[in-house]
Amino acid sequence: MDIILKAKENIRKLREKNPLILNITNVVVTNITANALLAIGSSPVMSYEEEEIEDMVSISDCLVINIGTLTKDIVETMFVAIEKANSRNIPVIFDPVGAGATKYRNEISKEILNNFKIDAIRGNVSEIANLAGLKIRTQGVDSKADVRNIVDLTKMLSEKHNCIVCASGAVDTITDSKKVFLIDNGHVMLTKITGSGCISTSIMGAFMAIDDEFLSACITGALVVGISGEKAANEVKDSGLGSFQMHFFDKLSLFQEGDLKLSKVRAID
Repeated sequence: MDIILKAKENIRKLREKNPLILNITNVVVTNITANALLAIGSSPVMSYEEEEIEDMVSISDCLVINIGTLTKDIVETMFVAIEKANSRNIPVIFDPVGAGATKYRNEISKEILNNFKIDAIRGNVSEIANLAGLKIRTQGVDSKADVRNIVDLTKMLSEKHNCIVCASGAVDTITDSKKVFLIDNGHVMLTKITGSGCISTSIMGAFMAIDDEFLSACITGALVVGISGEKAANEVKDSGLGSFQMHFFDKLSLFQEGDLKLSKVRAID
């Protein structure tokens, strides 16, 4: 698989098809996630209400589940949504925000992964490590872990749940348990704005809606976010985070196939 050629195809196809991405996401990032999905050429919809969620799933092309701000009602809505998506073969991507921070988040994450079909998981290094069985303290939604065997952990988690696993960090690790890709795109300023990881999850979901090879879909999403972050940082060398966020959305909306020449992606054994 030529990953760059596939990414170019995905960028074209996304804007042609304009898939509808249903997000049951955390309330902190609802607005910026919707704007990011619009910027890349997809359509967002957000819902938390169990009464309508089956209808929403039925008209959607991908389901994004994000546990950043959990309530019992939202959890029940998530379960109904995933079950409906599974019954209709609609792809599901799961963001285990804060896994490792509390017992409740850990329990909900396990229930989702053990009881439903999840097509991709995207989290930071400590979240992925916790899902894989390591007990690493997560502070808020931030990764405080330096996990040196993250490749092995992502492969193990991917094999266990038969899904793509994406561990975001200074270098992103993405695997289907057999092939492993490392992506060195991105910028530290992405870690300083609220919801950059949540945006990555939803953008990966958008590409999963139009690419049934979920490995290449997730890689495409990681490249688009990472390269856009790098280009935005170049625009604001003497400015702050507010300017960076504005330019980040600009770069997402203006992203072209030619921007993939900046890709820093490699396959490893």
